[in-house]
Amino acid sequence: MPFATYTTLVTAIVLEVIGTSFLQRSQQFTQWLPTLMMAICYAGSFYFLSQTLKIMPLGIAYAVWSGLGIVLVSMIGFVAFGQKLDLPAVLGLALIVAGVVVVNVFSKSIQH
Repeated sequence: MPFATYTTLVTAIVLEVIGTSFLQRSQQFTQWLPTLMMAICYAGSFYFLSQTLKIMPLGIAYAVWSGLGIVLVSMIGFVAFGQKLDLPAVLGLALIVAGVVVVNVFSKSIQH
Protein backbone atom coordinates (compact mmCIF):
# COMPACT_ATOMS: atom_id res chain seq x y z
CA MET A 1 0.00 0.00 0.00
CA PRO A 2 1.55 3.32 -1.04
CA PHE A 3 2.54 5.70 1.77
CA ALA A 4 0.48 8.43 0.08
CA THR A 5 -2.68 6.36 0.59
CA TYR A 6 -2.14 6.26 4.34
CA THR A 7 -1.24 9.96 4.37
CA THR A 8 -4.50 10.74 2.58
CA LEU A 9 -6.47 8.52 4.98
CA VAL A 10 -4.82 10.11 8.04
CA THR A 11 -5.69 13.55 6.64
CA ALA A 12 -9.32 12.44 6.29
CA ILE A 13 -9.32 11.15 9.88
CA VAL A 14 -7.77 14.32 11.30
CA LEU A 15 -10.27 16.53 9.46
CA GLU A 16 -13.17 14.38 10.67
CA VAL A 17 -11.96 14.60 14.27
CA ILE A 18 -11.52 18.39 14.03
CA GLY A 19 -14.97 18.67 12.44
CA THR A 20 -16.53 16.63 15.23
CA SER A 21 -14.84 18.85 17.81
CA PHE A 22 -16.38 21.86 16.08
CA LEU A 23 -19.72 20.03 16.11
CA GLN A 24 -19.52 20.01 19.91
CA ARG A 25 -18.62 23.71 19.88
CA SER A 26 -21.42 24.61 17.45
CA GLN A 27 -23.98 24.14 20.26
CA GLN A 28 -26.50 22.42 17.99
CA PHE A 29 -25.70 24.76 15.06
CA THR A 30 -26.46 27.92 17.03
CA GLN A 31 -22.88 29.22 16.76
CA TRP A 32 -22.15 30.11 13.14
CA LEU A 33 -18.32 29.98 13.13
CA PRO A 34 -17.96 26.51 14.68
CA THR A 35 -20.78 25.31 12.42
CA LEU A 36 -18.99 26.63 9.33
CA MET A 37 -15.68 25.13 10.43
CA MET A 38 -17.40 21.79 11.07
CA ALA A 39 -18.88 21.77 7.57
CA ILE A 40 -15.54 22.66 5.97
CA CYS A 41 -13.70 19.97 7.92
CA TYR A 42 -16.32 17.32 7.14
CA ALA A 43 -16.26 18.20 3.43
CA GLY A 44 -12.48 17.97 3.42
CA SER A 45 -12.58 14.70 5.32
CA PHE A 46 -14.95 13.11 2.82
CA TYR A 47 -12.86 14.41 -0.07
CA PHE A 48 -9.69 12.81 1.31
CA LEU A 49 -11.55 9.63 2.21
CA SER A 50 -12.82 9.44 -1.39
CA GLN A 51 -9.25 9.80 -2.66
CA THR A 52 -8.19 6.92 -0.42
CA LEU A 53 -10.81 4.74 -2.13
CA LYS A 54 -8.81 4.88 -5.38
CA ILE A 55 -6.42 2.39 -3.79
CA MET A 56 -7.99 0.98 -0.61
CA PRO A 57 -11.25 -1.00 -0.55
CA LEU A 58 -14.25 0.87 0.89
CA GLY A 59 -14.84 -1.44 3.86
CA ILE A 60 -11.23 -1.31 5.00
CA ALA A 61 -10.87 2.46 4.52
CA TYR A 62 -14.13 3.13 6.34
CA ALA A 63 -13.23 0.79 9.21
CA VAL A 64 -9.91 2.57 9.75
CA TRP A 65 -11.43 6.06 9.26
CA SER A 66 -14.31 5.49 11.64
CA GLY A 67 -12.40 3.38 14.17
CA LEU A 68 -9.52 5.77 14.64
CA GLY A 69 -11.92 8.71 14.49
CA ILE A 70 -13.91 7.23 17.39
CA VAL A 71 -10.79 6.76 19.49
CA LEU A 72 -9.41 10.24 18.76
CA VAL A 73 -12.76 11.97 19.35
CA SER A 74 -13.08 10.10 22.66
CA MET A 75 -9.62 11.32 23.68
CA ILE A 76 -10.46 14.90 22.70
CA GLY A 77 -13.75 14.65 24.60
CA PHE A 78 -11.80 13.57 27.67
CA VAL A 79 -9.05 16.21 27.39
CA ALA A 80 -10.84 19.22 25.92
CA PHE A 81 -14.43 18.78 27.09
CA GLY A 82 -13.93 17.01 30.42
CA GLN A 83 -15.97 13.97 29.38
CA LYS A 84 -15.21 10.90 31.48
CA LEU A 85 -14.44 7.42 30.19
CA ASP A 86 -15.14 4.45 32.43
CA LEU A 87 -13.27 1.15 32.26
CA PRO A 88 -15.66 -0.53 29.78
CA ALA A 89 -15.34 2.49 27.46
CA VAL A 90 -11.54 2.37 27.62
CA LEU A 91 -11.54 -1.38 26.99
CA GLY A 92 -13.91 -0.97 24.05
CA LEU A 93 -11.71 1.75 22.56
CA ALA A 94 -8.66 -0.50 22.99
CA LEU A 95 -10.49 -3.24 21.08
CA ILE A 96 -11.19 -0.77 18.25
CA VAL A 97 -7.49 0.09 18.05
CA ALA A 98 -6.60 -3.61 18.12
CA GLY A 99 -9.04 -4.23 15.27
CA VAL A 100 -7.52 -1.46 13.16
CA VAL A 101 -4.04 -2.89 13.77
CA VAL A 102 -5.15 -6.42 12.85
CA VAL A 103 -6.77 -5.21 9.62
CA ASN A 104 -3.73 -3.18 8.58
CA VAL A 105 -1.05 -5.69 9.57
CA PHE A 106 -2.62 -9.05 8.75
CA SER A 107 -5.39 -8.56 6.19
CA LYS A 108 -4.76 -9.33 2.54
CA SER A 109 -7.96 -7.41 1.70
CA ILE A 110 -6.20 -4.10 2.13
CA GLN A 111 -4.44 -4.43 -1.20
CA HIS A 112 -6.70 -3.32 -4.02
